[in-house]
Amino acid sequence: MSCTQVQASDVNTVKASIVKHSIEMGVDPAIALSIARAESGFRHEARSAHGAVGVFQLMPSTARRMGLNAYSLNDNIRGGIMYYKSMYKMFGSMELALAAYNAGPGNVKRYNNKVPPYAETKRFIAKIMTDYNRLKANPDPVMLNSVTKKTTTPPKAAPAPVVVKVEDRLQVEMVDEKPIELEVNPETFQI
Repeated sequence: MSCTQVQASDVNTVKASIVKHSIEMGVDPAIALSIARAESGFRHEARSAHGAVGVFQLMPSTARRMGLNAYSLNDNIRGGIMYYKSMYKMFGSMELALAAYNAGPGNVKRYNNKVPPYAETKRFIAKIMTDYNRLKANPDPVMLNSVTKKTTTPPKAAPAPVVVKVEDRLQVEMVDEKPIELEVNPETFQI
C-alpha cells in the first residue's frame, strides 16, 4: 500500500468522525467539514505558529475549558464542532460564527457584531463558505455514507389502502391502521 493510499484512508476516517460527531451534536456536517478542511486539511498533526493544534486547530487552553484534550483526535473534532456551535448560538449567523471562530468572539463584539476588518478573517470566511456551498451542491461521499448507514434496515411496507365510497365522501381505510376519512367535493375532485 502506498503512502498516498494510507493518507487518503486517514483523511476519510477523519471526515467520517467529523460527520458522525456533527450529526450527533446537531451541526450541519458540511460546515464542520469545511472548517476542518480550511483549518488543517483534515490533518490531526497540524500545528499553527500560534499554538493551535489538530484537525480543528483548537488552542489547548480552549479545549481544556471545554473539558477536552486538544491533542486527542475525537476531542479535537468534538471541541471544534462545540466551539463553532457556541459561536453560532452567540451571534446567530454562519458568517459571524466563522468570524468569531477565527478572530475570537471579542473581536466580533468589538466591531458591533460585524465581521472584523481583518484580511485573514475575511479570507477564512470566504474559503469556508465556498467549500460549504460546494458540499451542499455535491456532498462528500463520507456524508452520503453516513446517511446510508442510518437506513440499513429496509422500511416496513405500508399496508394497501381500501377505498370505500360513502355518499359524497370517500372513506379510506388502512389495513391494520386507523381509518382516515376524507371529504371530497365532487365538482373539484380530479385525479
